[in-house]
Amino acid sequence: MVDLHQEFQNSRCFHEARIDRRSADALIGLAAGITADGTINQQEAEYLKRWIETNLNHLADPVVNILYRRLADMLSDNLLDAEEAAELLDILRQFTGLELSKAHPFQAPTTLPIDQPAPSLTWDSRLFLFTGVMAYGPRKDCEALVTERGGLIAPSVSKKVHYLVVGSIGNDQWLHSSYGTKIKKAVELRESGLPLAIVTEEHWQKSIFG
Repeated sequence: MVDLHQEFQNSRCFHEARIDRRSADALIGLAAGITADGTINQQEAEYLKRWIETNLNHLADPVVNILYRRLADMLSDNLLDAEEAAELLDILRQFTGLELSKAHPFQAPTTLPIDQPAPSLTWDSRLFLFTGVMAYGPRKDCEALVTERGGLIAPSVSKKVHYLVVGSIGNDQWLHSSYGTKIKKAVELRESGLPLAIVTEEHWQKSIFG
């Protein structure tokens, strides 16, 4: 039987997208549960690795892939030592957005894709792009601060962009592990070797106001 109108294929892709979304949601919930007691042990780490391999191995999400690669590296010797456990706990808290100070005004849901350490920002002829909701105010006001200092605003993520600034106000996208096409594309470009930095709004504000 020939599917002339690709109805089966389109339907299958639609359902795969829904499954991917639910699997990504489940990963966030699983990570939140593992980190709830403030510790993580060998069994929990191994279970999380197997779960990702079983449920998200096909998902081309660069942020999930960052998490998986770091987890796989830690377990490559079949031993999760105390230092690795502490680092993994921190990574999972970043991934789920649980590592937030109550008194902290910046509430980015995850810092996993962010450049560590944060680079020094330069302005002259550098291309900036903003994504997410900015705590500072409307995006146009943020862009004005950049152009006043000699920087430029990029229309979209490309090989020419120098800095992607991630807004500090969380939104529903992050709750569903949908990091946005800008961040996904930026991670892919950065990992291909391009000098594109992904920075938090907090770092961007500190670079402007000190």
